[in-house]
Amino acid sequence: MSEPTLWGIHAGQTGDAHNLFLKKKVVAIGWHEMPDLSTLKPNRESFKTAVSKVYPDMKPGAVPVNAGQLYRFVHEMKLGDYLIYPSKLDKHIHIGRVTGEYQYNPKASEGYPHQRTADWLNAFPRTRFSQGALYEIGSAMSLFQVKNYADEFLAVLEGKATATPVDEDKTVAHVAQDIEQNTRDFILKSLSKELKGHPFAEFVAHLLNRMGYHTRVSPPGIDGGIDIIAHRDELGFEPPIIKVQVKSGDGNVGDPTVSALYGKVGQNEYGLMVTLGGFTNPARNFADGKTNLRLIDGDELVNLILAHYDEFDSRYKGILPMKRIFVPEPVVEQD
Repeated sequence: MSEPTLWGIHAGQTGDAHNLFLKKKVVAIGWHEMPDLSTLKPNRESFKTAVSKVYPDMKPGAVPVNAGQLYRFVHEMKLGDYLIYPSKLDKHIHIGRVTGEYQYNPKASEGYPHQRTADWLNAFPRTRFSQGALYEIGSAMSLFQVKNYADEFLAVLEGKATATPVDEDKTVAHVAQDIEQNTRDFILKSLSKELKGHPFAEFVAHLLNRMGYHTRVSPPGIDGGIDIIAHRDELGFEPPIIKVQVKSGDGNVGDPTVSALYGKVGQNEYGLMVTLGGFTNPARNFADGKTNLRLIDGDELVNLILAHYDEFDSRYKGILPMKRIFVPEPVVEQD
């Protein structure tokens, strides 16, 4: 006998399908512009074609993701499969089972015409589950398969599991680390995509402004190896003067490039190299012996961005849309 399949499902971004799920005992997905999905050929390609036709402005990368969710809801979800619904309204985890085949019912509920009947077995507070289990069902997709913590959800349903104490929940640290790393990756990827070349120099100048420096950015084109001049006084006469070169690539900057920048640094001046990538060991070794030369790689740049993000102009907050959250910090036991 095969293992039961668990499906995670969301009731819209604001939980607007919550009553539909629990009062009418169904599960449903949106994409209300899509026609009756049972009329499509039972393969992923036909679903992708239909999604592309109905949503012509959808990004190409999103088409297979959305089409895949629709296909799985119709053809992969089976009678008797388990449902995991994390409610945003009552803050409980509802567990049920699929009791009906796919049906198209556009008049029953506006916005959620693609439905299956369901039997909701029980609901549990979120505190009954490990942080890792909660993290898995926090997927950004409307419909997804629960795999890593499927056994935990079934054990709670059967009364065979109790809440994991926070100090024993090994997933807490991993979740916090994942969130932090995903945020750092998002920042670097967004800057690399949106601010190639000269726009990246303007961004670094903006960051330096928020750190208390006045800046002058070289115009696009030949800049003589200096992209930004930074200084503390408004006119730029008082030392020290900082000569900045930026690199928007994600590769490692080598010693020749760093040495060339340092060759342009005069008395009472400082050199600063900022890159989205990293530096080779020879480049770092060269800079280590220079008190007036500083290298900032992608990782350190992210630290500065996070420290001054609240002060950014709306333009750059639009490129890096983020909100501040608190995540659990694991307690390190002392020997």
